[in-house]
Amino acid sequence: MKAVLGLEDGTFVKGEGLGVEGIVQGELVFTTQYTGYEEALTDPSYKGQILMFTYPLIGNYGVSGETFQSDGMKAEGLVVREACDHPSHHRSTRSIYEFLKDEGKSGIMGIDTRMLTIKTRERGTMKAAIIVGSDDGDEAVRLARDQPDIGSLDLIGKVTCREPYSIKGKEGGGNIVLMDFGAKRNIIKSLNNRGINVTVVPAATKVKDIMNYEPDALLLSNGPGDPQQATNGISVVKELAGELPIFGICLGHQIISLALGGETYKMKFGHRGANQPVKDLKRGIVHITSQNHGYSVDENSLDKKEVTVTQLNTNDGTVEGLEHKDLEIMCVQYHPEAHPGPLDTEKLFFDRVAERVRKMRVAAR
Repeated sequence: MKAVLGLEDGTFVKGEGLGVEGIVQGELVFTTQYTGYEEALTDPSYKGQILMFTYPLIGNYGVSGETFQSDGMKAEGLVVREACDHPSHHRSTRSIYEFLKDEGKSGIMGIDTRMLTIKTRERGTMKAAIIVGSDDGDEAVRLARDQPDIGSLDLIGKVTCREPYSIKGKEGGGNIVLMDFGAKRNIIKSLNNRGINVTVVPAATKVKDIMNYEPDALLLSNGPGDPQQATNGISVVKELAGELPIFGICLGHQIISLALGGETYKMKFGHRGANQPVKDLKRGIVHITSQNHGYSVDENSLDKKEVTVTQLNTNDGTVEGLEHKDLEIMCVQYHPEAHPGPLDTEKLFFDRVAERVRKMRVAAR
């Protein structure tokens, strides 16, 4: 099945189609992870984006469905050098080919992903389009150009839950409200593993409704797109700062930073991979982290009288974590719940969240 990928700069490459015939539009981004394609493709943070793997072979251990981070594939499309059609793993139930077909998604393989990665690093992230069932490069370029910028789209509204729901930890384990901007399942799992009862609420939930759940803390999840689109999340943090402990992961970190008066900006090509080094300034050690984001917090915009930057990316110096000096607010840019990626920071982050929830529980008695 023929296919073509076009970029807004006029570049197009022809290859072989994956999944179903059709047209895919989105922002082409690359991830450097070797494994974890099942988790990445189902991560709601990739909504609006075409995901390209720099590792040349994807799909060799198949798809099990056991590590999905949502109810299905959220990336708009898939780009790989080679996709394996004969996976070998005892948990595999289908190939990456079958997965894309089942999800009604399209992709392209047999192209020079190294060239596209270098181009992205030099030129910056670009709008792209894939046509599966055609090799018309000019049309692919036109479709790439003829789409809105990702920053103008309400991607959060497309991935947040429609209704609140609860997942029990253990009785007396404390309660946390998770604002769902595109939350990964392993965030909930990491909280449940520590006995915390989690109530997941839509991104548009107002303060009054959040407080009706009598939470011991608030956690803002990861998610796609420009954090400035999360106007309700910013408002909620402003209102509840000082009333509840507030924590954030990835997009949640950016939303909290905006609520505290900081600014965010779009990065040239972002951080996406499972080996991003983060310097913990308090402990003087470096954590290897899983990351997936295209926006970052401007350190110079933060009020250092109120906020302490606790962690920095050792590659480019971008902000990876911060805490408020007086209020119980802590957030990180990376994914402590991992999946995919290393678990270096899972215990560090979620143990602290659990500790604060327990303290709030005791104080309320």
